[in-house]
Amino acid sequence: MSTSALSDRLSSHQPLVLGLFRVVLGLLFASEGAATVLGVLDRPRSPVGDWPFWYAGVIELVCGVLVLLGVATRGAAFVSSGIMAFAYFTEHQKDGLFPLQNGGLPPALFCWGFLLLVFFGPGLLSLSSLVRGGATRRGVRPRR
Repeated sequence: MSTSALSDRLSSHQPLVLGLFRVVLGLLFASEGAATVLGVLDRPRSPVGDWPFWYAGVIELVCGVLVLLGVATRGAAFVSSGIMAFAYFTEHQKDGLFPLQNGGLPPALFCWGFLLLVFFGPGLLSLSSLVRGGATRRGVRPRR
């Protein structure tokens, strides 16, 4: 198989893989929020109103579920990316410059993963595309 044919074959699956990426990223983010707010997954619950952890947990839970389902994906991803940047610079940056030094690898990866979704959208398998009447093979409806 030539490089061009392989590239074309992989490109044809981009909307599906983007949708799967969104689902996994949303699930992981929502689980972080659920662990913080509800005290599940072997993590103690953050006290209600505890700044900034409880509020971040609520945002993680709500935005994670929205991203997971593919509802208001770009907006939820924008807020999620911002809160992860905030977490990185306020909680981790003081302990070192690089994420491997300061324990900030998860917020850095979440931040950039959500930023991708802001620009690329939800891909396939999103609830919003089902409600709109289905998506095309490329994952977006044509503009009229």
